[in-house]
Parts: sequence; C-alpha cells; structure tokens
Amino acid sequence: MPELPEVQTIVNDLQILTGDTITGFWTDFEKAIKTRNFKKALVGEKIKSIKRLSKNIVIELSSNNAIIIHLKMTGKLLINKQVSTNNLQQKHLHHIFSLKKNNALVFSDIRKFATLELISRDKLSEIEKTKGVDPFSKDFTLETFSKIITKHKNKNIKSILMNQAAIAGIGNIYASEIPYDAKLNPMRKLSSLTSTEIRLLHHSILKILTKAIEMRGTSISDYRDANGKKGGFQNQLKVYGKAGKKCHKCDTIIAKETVEQRSTFYCPTCQK
Repeated sequence: MPELPEVQTIVNDLQILTGDTITGFWTDFEKAIKTRNFKKALVGEKIKSIKRLSKNIVIELSSNNAIIIHLKMTGKLLINKQVSTNNLQQKHLHHIFSLKKNNALVFSDIRKFATLELISRDKLSEIEKTKGVDPFSKDFTLETFSKIITKHKNKNIKSILMNQAAIAGIGNIYASEIPYDAKLNPMRKLSSLTSTEIRLLHHSILKILTKAIEMRGTSISDYRDANGKKGGFQNQLKVYGKAGKKCHKCDTIIAKETVEQRSTFYCPTCQK
C-alpha cells in the first residue's frame, strides 16, 4: 500500500494538472465510488489544487468540493495523454477523468480496493482533524513529537509510527526502516526512550521519509508514480523484507516479529 513518500511523489507529479478543467468522467466499477452523481458533480469543474492528506490524494475543485482518493493496495493514478474511452485496452483500468488540457487522468486497480469520493470542504476539514500530525507540517517539531511519545508511553516504537491518529502517513515499510536508522529496537516501549533517543527517532522520521521522496518512493510490487515509473527507494531498504539475510552493517541475521498483526524487521545487534 502506498505510504507517505509514494503518495507525495504522485501528488508532486500531478501538479501539472492544476488549473485544468474536468470535461468528463468514465467508470466501469461504480462500487469504488462513494458518492452519488459523481460524474454530474465533476464535469466543468476546474482543478484548484492537488495535495496529500496522510496517505490520501486530495484534488480540490473550484466549487469548494474535493475528490479524495485512497489508492489502497494496487491503485495507480496516471497522467495519460493518449487514452480514450473508445480504446480501453489497458487491463485493470476502471476510471478516467477527461481533461481539457492534459487529455486524461486514468485510474487502474488490480485488486479493486481503491476508492474515490467527492466531499465538501467542511467534510475535508473534519477528516483532517482525525489525522495525526503530518511529518512534513510545521507542527511536527521535536517538542510535539516528545508529547506524542509521553501520551503513548505504554506503546512501542513500531506501534506509534503506524498510529495514523498520532503521526499521519507512515506505513509498514518505513516503520521498519526508521527505527533501524535511529538504531532503536522497534519493540522498545516508548517510556524507555531517553531524550536523546527521542531526538534521534524524530530526526530519522524526517530523514528516511525525505530520502524516500527524493528517490520517488518504494516499488516492491505494484506502486508506480503518475508517469507509470517505478520508484527507487526499494534499493535502499536496510531491513524491510530482509528477514533471514545478513545486516549490511554487522552481518547479524535480520529478525522478523509481528507487531499488531504487521511484520516488523530489525537487526538485533544494531538496534537496541
């Protein structure tokens, strides 16, 4: 499932569509659309802005409504200058936004779990309030992070990184890579962290997520950017998905444990 770096990469790619006008909408899978009269409400709308909300893509429209898209496991949102509803040969293509200037924004999804919804600006504000602090917002200070650690002191590092109501956007891949960078065992209770370790963890969150965005995300399986290309951060993974292999630093075998039903990878030697 695309996490913060992958969604941010797509959002960055989609900025070319800002100011364009939606001239039509086609779908062959209505079940994915959570709003009635979706097409009717879109036609003629101008794209005001495109942004990320946690792991969601938000397309704000001139009517003060917004399209909120969750890619789920296999959703791909692609800028396509050639696709036509008269030539739908691409397998798993289920939705097409026709555009005045950029021809089309197409949405394919192998597993059909991805969703689209048209919501009001007020509803969007309500959703934003349910999300935790975004790592790239001005509010994600060391002071704020320390308060989050204190509030959830009985949880472990992996759990707090995955808690979307505390910190928005981090998923399973980066919740393994971040503790490795900080040299902290992901099973450590937050109450056991020193002020220095909290600072290291805060730094590693920003460092790893920034690097992943620079490398255009992690393509382990289905993720592609808005131009249909793979990311590059999968070549930088140090522990995620590497159980049974040697740590690149110390040759200790990478361990795998389950935290809240999610696989967690770490080096027993490097991470304390």
